[in-house]
Amino acid sequence: MPRPLRIFLLVIVAILGSLSVQSQETTGKDTSITNINADLLNIFNQKNPKRYKVANVKVLGNRFFDENLLISIANINPGDEVTIPGGDNFSKAINKLWAQKYFSNVEIFITRLEGKNIDIEIAVTERPRLSRFFFKGVRKGETEDLSGKTGLVPNRVVTEDMKISAVEAIRKFYGDKGYRDTRVRIVERRDSVMENTLALDFVIDKGPKVKINSINFGGNTIDDAKLKKQLKDTKEKSRLTLFPTQDKGQIVVPKNYKFEDYLKERGFLSFSKTKKVLDPYVRIKLSSAKFDQNKFFDDKSKILDYYNSLGFRDAVIEQDTVYSTSRGNINIDVKLNEGRKYYFGDISWRGNTKYNDSLLTSVLGIRRGDIYNMEILNKKLGRGGGPESGDISGLYQDDGYLFFRVEPIETAVYNDTIDFELRIIEGPQATIKNIRITGNDRTKEYVIRRELRTVPGEKFRRTDLVRSQREIAQLNYFDQEKIKIEPVPNPDDGTVDINYGVVEKSSDQLELSAGWGGFIGLTGTLGVSFNNFSLRNIWKKTAWDPLPMGDGQKLSLRLQSNGKAFRSYNFSFTEPWLGGKKRNALTFSVYNTRFGQTFDPVTGVFNQNIADQRYLSTTGATASLSRQLKWPDDYFSLSTGLNYTRYKLKNYAIDPTNLPGFDNGIVNNLNLRIALQRSSVDFPTFPRSGSNFMLSLALTPPYSLFNKNINKDQPYQWIEYHKWRFNGEWFIPFGRPHGEERNKQLVMRLAAKFGFLGRYSYNNPASPFERFQVGDAGLSNQFALLGFDIIAHRGYPVYDNSDPTINPDRQFASQYFTIFNKYTMEMRYPLSLNPSSTIFVLGFFEAANGWYSMKEYNPFRLRRSAGLGMRFFLPMFGLLGFDYGIGLDRIRPGGALKDAARFTFMLGFEPE
Repeated sequence: MPRPLRIFLLVIVAILGSLSVQSQETTGKDTSITNINADLLNIFNQKNPKRYKVANVKVLGNRFFDENLLISIANINPGDEVTIPGGDNFSKAINKLWAQKYFSNVEIFITRLEGKNIDIEIAVTERPRLSRFFFKGVRKGETEDLSGKTGLVPNRVVTEDMKISAVEAIRKFYGDKGYRDTRVRIVERRDSVMENTLALDFVIDKGPKVKINSINFGGNTIDDAKLKKQLKDTKEKSRLTLFPTQDKGQIVVPKNYKFEDYLKERGFLSFSKTKKVLDPYVRIKLSSAKFDQNKFFDDKSKILDYYNSLGFRDAVIEQDTVYSTSRGNINIDVKLNEGRKYYFGDISWRGNTKYNDSLLTSVLGIRRGDIYNMEILNKKLGRGGGPESGDISGLYQDDGYLFFRVEPIETAVYNDTIDFELRIIEGPQATIKNIRITGNDRTKEYVIRRELRTVPGEKFRRTDLVRSQREIAQLNYFDQEKIKIEPVPNPDDGTVDINYGVVEKSSDQLELSAGWGGFIGLTGTLGVSFNNFSLRNIWKKTAWDPLPMGDGQKLSLRLQSNGKAFRSYNFSFTEPWLGGKKRNALTFSVYNTRFGQTFDPVTGVFNQNIADQRYLSTTGATASLSRQLKWPDDYFSLSTGLNYTRYKLKNYAIDPTNLPGFDNGIVNNLNLRIALQRSSVDFPTFPRSGSNFMLSLALTPPYSLFNKNINKDQPYQWIEYHKWRFNGEWFIPFGRPHGEERNKQLVMRLAAKFGFLGRYSYNNPASPFERFQVGDAGLSNQFALLGFDIIAHRGYPVYDNSDPTINPDRQFASQYFTIFNKYTMEMRYPLSLNPSSTIFVLGFFEAANGWYSMKEYNPFRLRRSAGLGMRFFLPMFGLLGFDYGIGLDRIRPGGALKDAARFTFMLGFEPE
């Protein structure tokens, strides 16, 4: 009970008496003062209650609270009438103030009586306020976590509720970590820094971490291991690895243990009871397993869901018991009643006019005798299934029946069989009325609308929603995890409004570096890529915030310099919807690269000044047009591009082995490139489903067929070749989790790649340009020396032979391949799909090789590798990634594994 509440009648008898005595001879007013004192004394002793009027109210003792506020809470105001004795005004006022929990004592005094008027004084004693708080007996990192979870704030009034809430928060914090017996003691200290303040010390004893020793099931016919697998957040100590014990021989067991119990608790599974000895390889390493009561409650429902999926729809958990062991851990016993196992019986349809029974039964895919599973039935009917589940609801909604409903009704239950009647209400076909888009703060609305497959006035189709979501995600302007599509049916007029919600994210990229290196001088790179640019607003001053954005165009610029040894300029621009009516993408790019040799073979030293005398300069331009196809389906696109590249050599030997003496001149490469591509992946940064295919052909005019002497004066004055490339990759998800579980989906990526460089005439050698370099990290051919394609092969250096057993460490190949094959399998798992940092880990197996001619081509003679890697997609920098690969064909008998391993690093793009 709180401190007693008292109503005091303050009569300062002694003071007034002395004053009256002292003033008898001087003032002559002693009689009136004595009468006032007597009235104050008798006000509560009078037999008949009288009503008095409150003349003044005053509050004493308040430091932090406003006087008028406290008077308002007490509800005693000047002008109020109170009854004395017998009235409850004063007791109610004290209770109201006490209920605020801010005061340790509340008193009310009557300080003056004049006729029927009284003055009231409310005296309060404020509770101490919190000055500081400390957590004793815990780590620094835990202290920071507890500060936020306890809700303690300095300068707030210290109440019992505050202390209780803080203790409960501390116990919950450690309880979630497996410390079920955490004890908390509060030590209060008067703080000398401020008056009427307390410092609180929370002395915490976490106690031992409580682990789940074993989980035992009773009454079940399903294997215990399968049931334990359903407990997602309640795990017993897992037995991980088998290792040799050092405790071989005689064992000393404490007196309070049985021999076998003592050993089993320590992981020994094989021993001799009679000889009391251990077998050599018998001890199992244990891992921790904390217990959370709330998660265990959720896990029990997962067990019942699992039973229901097996046909045991009457399964119940009759009892579960959690009890401590002698070692301080806990055991969990779960008693089950499985009930009967049921099967589907006859399934009939009612109310269907659009589709006949046989078609609906075929789509449903459930036959008589199948194990009863209500979850599968609902999923097949489209009641809670995913948008791509191929269900009955999807069949109707893809033909406009948005108002379609189906209800499964049990018509008979006999023995272990259940018959169903599926009652359908087809409803009218819905027409799309309004399309609304929200959340596009930077991107123009028409950029999103042109990607949508849902058009006002057309019939509603659910597959159009799925496709629209994919197309919005492929723009890469929005957080792919937060794209929301909400159909809003209007049953009155048979229409539907569709609301699209997006969240903008940054898709631009920046590359910036600078340095100063000895005789080289200034080096650096500046690269910018704007993936949602607006060219038409470039001259509008108000659009530069910080850049004109929102029209979906792509603009990139990259400058790189390494003194006189190397410099490069690149510029490209893409309009994805040329003309604004169809998905016709126009791309234009120009580039110039110059690489100078700074090593002087005469003096044997590096000299920047000779870079102007020995160099290779590459200048080129490309224009291409890509358009979406309607056949075979609209995932296909066809692109056509014209490219011209000019190589200028000055005292620079590009291929001393095959082209001795060719170190001066100009080489021209004019080619036409045609590419057929199909892309159906769902998301660009972390695809979970779909595929990518690309077949391309780049060919030059067959100059030698028209003029055999065209390259007579200079080798390769006009390059001729035909170059074929094929890339294919598939993304296969494991399972179909929904909601937050999608962030935990494991995805397999399978890829196959092929390249071939051919010639028009066998009388001429294959072009040294446009070949394939295979091996290493696959970083870009930044020097653009010969225009070769770089094919990455993790775990191997760059190689220039077709023998998998020969792999000398090198950074550059002496010559490049005309044919290559590459096969990849990856298992990917996302750690974060946040648009500010998409992160996933992967394991891979890879095989690749290259050949110089079709005669030596052997698609089964490959270099193999395996390893692990990680990818980071950051908005401003694009892709960051690394792999640790082991070249399996580099492992030598008796050699160390590290000698066959390589780290590879990638920046900006995924290598081929």
